[in-house]
Amino acid sequence: MKNIGFLSFGHWMDFEGSIVRTAKDAYLQSIDLAVEAEKIGIDGAYYRVHHFADQIGSPFPLLSAIGAKTSQIEIGTGLIDMRYENPYMMAENAGLTDIITQGRVELGVGRGSPEQVLDGWKYFGYDYSEEEIKDITRERTLEFLKLLEGERFAEQNPQPMFPQAPGKLRIEPYSEGLRQRIWWGAGSTQTAVWAAQHGMNLQSSTLVNYETNEPFHVQQANQLRAFKEAWKEAGHDFEPRTLVTRSIQPITTDLDRRLFGHQDDEMKYDQVGFLAYHQNPTIFGKTFAGEPDKIVKELAEDEAIKEADTVLVTIPNTLGVEYNIHLLETIVKDIAPDLGWK
Repeated sequence: MKNIGFLSFGHWMDFEGSIVRTAKDAYLQSIDLAVEAEKIGIDGAYYRVHHFADQIGSPFPLLSAIGAKTSQIEIGTGLIDMRYENPYMMAENAGLTDIITQGRVELGVGRGSPEQVLDGWKYFGYDYSEEEIKDITRERTLEFLKLLEGERFAEQNPQPMFPQAPGKLRIEPYSEGLRQRIWWGAGSTQTAVWAAQHGMNLQSSTLVNYETNEPFHVQQANQLRAFKEAWKEAGHDFEPRTLVTRSIQPITTDLDRRLFGHQDDEMKYDQVGFLAYHQNPTIFGKTFAGEPDKIVKELAEDEAIKEADTVLVTIPNTLGVEYNIHLLETIVKDIAPDLGWK
């Protein structure tokens, strides 16, 4: 059994063929998609966060709105770029969102990928270089985790506006259990081990650092195994979760064939390249496209999927809610059972 979720980048594009033309379309359809996905048995609705882009960039209002309209589906991020975040404000927002959603928040955090503007975090008040921000990102994440533990640390004002009990104060609202539902987005084995050491669940995307000459899914599986071993050594008092993301496009209708039946050959294979500011090469996983029985055979050989308890499916959100529910329902009904996911 595996949890199955979707990952949306929340694009909006004003061109022919896009059903998501504006920011309003993107956010409101994101809510509608989560509502409909819950009805067909999807376990998680996850959203990528980007800044200075025609994509979802402010996750907490969105997650709260989804939580208010659903009752079971996990609601998460994959991931929030900590280069832009104030840990204290984020802890307030995350705590409140988790309360509104009744404990269904699953927050993926990390360094993030290259953004649309140079050193965009500087516009958010953080004047650091790209090199400096690497360590600061981890420091902010650890500070955020500590705040979620609910420790009281702030000295009271001796003349407060409102009466309160004696003693130090903490960030409010505090949501018990949220600390155990924070995920680190790891791109390498080293960062996966770091996440385990600090008690975060593991998110691994459709790309990882190119660390060996093995296929993408094997390198990713090795990353997950290293994470699990490091977790055991750390001796945390709860069981971790591991998540991988895949591009899966079943083709069962004429519309599917018209949209995705002529995938570029390069998308059928792993690709190696470089991301901006990254000195080491990165390997990108292939797209799984075709008839459901073909996809089942290919996914059954994926070692990283075998290691993970959760699989996120990237979706073409600009095609709208109806099409993406069709895509997800095909996976739930025609692919997941044959793989033993459901």
